[in-house]
Amino acid sequence: MELHNQIKKYRTDMNLSQEELAEKVYVSRQTISNWENNKNYPDIHSLLLLSSVFHVSLDQLIKGDVTIMKEEINKNELQRFHRDSAVYTVLLLLSVVSVVPLAVFLSYYGLIIAAVLFAAAMYFAIRIEKYKKSNDIQTYKEIVSFTEGKRLDEIEKAQEYGKRPYQKLLMAIGCGLISFAICMFFVWLLKSYIF
Repeated sequence: MELHNQIKKYRTDMNLSQEELAEKVYVSRQTISNWENNKNYPDIHSLLLLSSVFHVSLDQLIKGDVTIMKEEINKNELQRFHRDSAVYTVLLLLSVVSVVPLAVFLSYYGLIIAAVLFAAAMYFAIRIEKYKKSNDIQTYKEIVSFTEGKRLDEIEKAQEYGKRPYQKLLMAIGCGLISFAICMFFVWLLKSYIF
């Protein structure tokens, strides 16, 4: 980031010492030193005061830093997307696998625990869907592009958009078949070992 150079440049252009600048923006001299040595970043209030003292716009003061900040925001958003996806996967697997054992060993209390696990999984599913909607990603190709920090061009996007209805239908059928298979397995397991 270039802000530390900007602060130092404007301060020296105005023939201000670090102490004098610190008095004008209501911080300590050490804080100014930390800003100029890129050890930390001023808060928004301090940035506004600095732009006022230096008689420059906020854009001029933080030039170049906006792009870096946007990249950092995208990186943080991507990390949250990965974290939420991992948590959702674990919770969903736990809720599916633990239903029968919890119901058998803890009766109704076990079903309550399984319902709580499922509700938590659905909470993270909703968060993931919000990320996907805010970044306009729906298909697997779009999701992979997003996780790699890329965007699809318009032609690829149109091709992917055309696939969406079929993917949703296939996903619904696939989820139904998987759910049916899991239920049948647990019914077989209960009949074989418990009754």
